[in-house]
Amino acid sequence: MEKDLKNSVGIVKTQSIRLVQADAPLLLQCGKTLGPVDVAYETYGTLSEAKDNAILICHALSGDAHVAGYHSPDDRKPGWWDCMVGPGKPIDTNRYFVICSNVLGGCRGTTGPSSINPATGKPYGLQFPIITIRDMVLVQKLLLDALGIEQLLAVIGGSMGGMQVLQWAAAYPEKIRSAVCIASTTRLNAQAIAFDAVGRNAILADPNFCEGQYTDERSPDRGLAIARMIGHITYLSEQSMRAKFGRQLQKKDQYSYDFNSEFAVETYLDYQGQTFTERFDANSYLYITKAMDYFDLVREYGTLQQAFRNTSCRYCIVSFNSDWLFPPEQSEEIVHALGAEGKDVTYCNIHSSYGHDAFLLEIHELGALISGFLNSTFQQIQTGRWVLSSAPDKPPSAEHAKHIRIDYERIDSLIEPGSHVLDLGCGDGELLVRLIQDKNVIGQGIEINEDLVIHCIQRGLSVIHQDIEKGLEEYPTDRFDYAILSQTIQTLRDPEKVLRRLLRIAKKVLVSFPNFAHWKCRFQLFFKGQAPQTPQLPYRWYNSPNIHFLSIKDFDRFCTELGIQIEERIPLRRNVNSPLQFWPNLLAEQAVYVLSKYQA
Repeated sequence: MEKDLKNSVGIVKTQSIRLVQADAPLLLQCGKTLGPVDVAYETYGTLSEAKDNAILICHALSGDAHVAGYHSPDDRKPGWWDCMVGPGKPIDTNRYFVICSNVLGGCRGTTGPSSINPATGKPYGLQFPIITIRDMVLVQKLLLDALGIEQLLAVIGGSMGGMQVLQWAAAYPEKIRSAVCIASTTRLNAQAIAFDAVGRNAILADPNFCEGQYTDERSPDRGLAIARMIGHITYLSEQSMRAKFGRQLQKKDQYSYDFNSEFAVETYLDYQGQTFTERFDANSYLYITKAMDYFDLVREYGTLQQAFRNTSCRYCIVSFNSDWLFPPEQSEEIVHALGAEGKDVTYCNIHSSYGHDAFLLEIHELGALISGFLNSTFQQIQTGRWVLSSAPDKPPSAEHAKHIRIDYERIDSLIEPGSHVLDLGCGDGELLVRLIQDKNVIGQGIEINEDLVIHCIQRGLSVIHQDIEKGLEEYPTDRFDYAILSQTIQTLRDPEKVLRRLLRIAKKVLVSFPNFAHWKCRFQLFFKGQAPQTPQLPYRWYNSPNIHFLSIKDFDRFCTELGIQIEERIPLRRNVNSPLQFWPNLLAEQAVYVLSKYQA
């Protein structure tokens, strides 16, 4: 086991603390009271003297407090997120003090339906009061109070853990500096509630359930196993199930023509159901899934915007494209609400074939994203600076970063210090970093390339992973002082629609683009008969992202037809500091425009 412990937090012990006494019970959201309340938790790393490096990790439905390390040298498996938490790992225990507790209603040391009811001397069973996500978070806050931690560097969680993260932000905004919500939602949709209901009915219909008063010797294992099998199907994607199982038979080459499990996927689900019954309590499954069903920030606060209105923390929202249990659209709804409220939000939709389980399996991409977000948040606390001049790793797909970007310096000179800036198609974030460092702007980026989004997050930038042609409606009018389309407008399918939206949400729009009427382009077309290739247009015809080929004269006419005011037009050429005065359509390699709405 020595090899396994090398990069681990090592041998850890689950601790227990009584947070609520019987004579001063906890008032729950359902209106009932509960006491005493014990909580099982684990910690890793060292709390700093300033107590500014504490991170709370919130677990999902089937998780517990054991997030990392081993309970003994004989343990075959480490904690459920050991790949993320530990020395030198994305949530680095050499740097951060990490806490994870078993949720209220759980069965791994925290008070739940399997705990002893002091009124009867027997397990609560169905006499345990209904609990909610808000109740779980309240108990977590009491734990932090007991540990003497007044403010968290971050709250991090996936799936149901992400619900807890959002509840933390809404209920205790002054207690957290950042929130990382992964593969989650502000409320379950009807399909997810339906799956929970079927799972609960499987348990309730088990003849051994006995109204919740079952024993270890006679427990509703079959019902719980079926509930787990149903749930596990929702955690996977069709693509991952097809790749892993297909229609393979487990042990035979021919069909048995009976009702025993014979397909590989059947035996896999049998195994998942059986192992789950060995570590989880059926009553806890009932209560926790019901808590997930009841979670609804819109119902509690009126709107999502109102739920997040009083928050001041940074947000990092993550989804996975193949997750159909908590699809990306639900994460985007959170991002839009935060954007409408002007919150500091970062979002990435990671490409994965693993479905909902991707938050436990996509170690590289998710790890790079989380570590970058945490590092920049912690750096701001210690130094007052958010961004890094460069990221640890160069993004592999940042080909356009090699271009000669003579427009950056000119755009920089046009931005007023302290402005709110939206950079659309921000790429590797170089322009935003420059503006933040030179002009102290409050910057937000939008980028469609996943690798570049992760790269920007590693630099400490706030970036939304989004196609700019399918968004922007969530931002209120004049939300930004400047919107920037740097070398982007020629890549858009519908530049008119995007520009009109930008002129609504920003007071001024800065547009730069390569001039396709430059003499080198004309020369190559006329004399060589080939699509032009220049330092500003380095692509070949077949791999170019440019789908529109415009000149300075074309853009002038475009703005006139749309009724857009051109406040300034700046033709640029490499190695020439001042704008061109003569024949700009022939000699300029690029142009920068400052645009605004005509005033009625």
